[in-house]
Amino acid sequence: MKDETATGARQGETVLANAKLVLPGEIRDGHVVIRDGQIAEVGSGAVPRGAVDCEGDYLSPGLVELHTDNLERHITPRPKTHWPHHAAIVAHDAELCGCGITTVFDAIRVGSIVEGAKADYRRYARPMADEITLMRRAGALKISHKLHLRAETCSQTLVEELDEFGPEDNVGIVSLMDHTPGQRQFSDIGKFEDYVRGKNGLSKEGFGEYIQFLYDLHDRLGAQHEAASVAAAARYGAVLASHDDTTRAQVETSAGHGIRLAEFPTTVEAARACHDHGIKVIMGAPNLVRGGSHSGNVSALELADLDLLDIISSDYVPAALLQAAVQLGEHWGDMARGLATVTLAPARASGLADRGALEVGQRADLIRFARRGNVPVVRSVFVEGERVG
Repeated sequence: MKDETATGARQGETVLANAKLVLPGEIRDGHVVIRDGQIAEVGSGAVPRGAVDCEGDYLSPGLVELHTDNLERHITPRPKTHWPHHAAIVAHDAELCGCGITTVFDAIRVGSIVEGAKADYRRYARPMADEITLMRRAGALKISHKLHLRAETCSQTLVEELDEFGPEDNVGIVSLMDHTPGQRQFSDIGKFEDYVRGKNGLSKEGFGEYIQFLYDLHDRLGAQHEAASVAAAARYGAVLASHDDTTRAQVETSAGHGIRLAEFPTTVEAARACHDHGIKVIMGAPNLVRGGSHSGNVSALELADLDLLDIISSDYVPAALLQAAVQLGEHWGDMARGLATVTLAPARASGLADRGALEVGQRADLIRFARRGNVPVVRSVFVEGERVG
């Protein structure tokens, strides 16, 4: 690969040329001029001297990730094993950068179970957000980090944890999460049992006691917590999202709350209802890459075929984001459309107007990637015009 520190005719200018430009609605050969952290020109024809030769690779906007559990995986690499947070944040950031993600909404759970249950869901959101901010201000992070607060309504401490955040905290998304067993993601109690017992080492008897505890908790606090989450999103100025909608009735409730994003609807019925209400549908990249949901829910590819899929999230495999978008582009016969599900669509749906497209005036968050067989390989990453990977 040729050196990508070369500059164009003007000092402080970088020109990336001989690339397949991933533009809104099309892919076209051409070049991009970066100046002062922004895209200054998108063109074809004559290329300034000193331009970087991209050797025919794709040049795309950087990927925008709205929902990822990856930070939690670095914090707890094994059950009941807690890693130093600063090191985990830096490792998480580097991994996402290497996968072509230039903006991430770090998903952090708010709402904990602190007593009376056998499962371990301790409080951690406020200190974790502070640590991300500290590492960002210290210049330790390569990409842009925003917060996605996952509001667990079936919990004990949600209201007080939401009150610890405000408009100054860069909260971009608040999602309503209800993991009460027997509905939504865990309509199949057997799959919920496998998940909880595997994660927490519960006996069968202990699991039975735990789900009864959750039922009681939901009956007592669920409605209050849902209302508090909706109010908190408005207070922060954040986009509101639902999680694991299964029925049209659940989507009707979401629409009434002003929800704009639906994370991982579990049925065609729910996805279709989302589109009827103008709610953007997010599906998991692992679902696409693996060919189906690990929880037995609707296939992302089925929703794509029904024109009910808008955005892809890496969920629990960061490298799956670009792979799924390319795979979807191949499936649709429209690579620009496939890549828009991880660039333009998530940027606009989350309220980011300054990135996600190869257009003049946008942030120069860019990735260069090549295709090696069925696998896209990231060759360089730029954030605000600076090469970071």
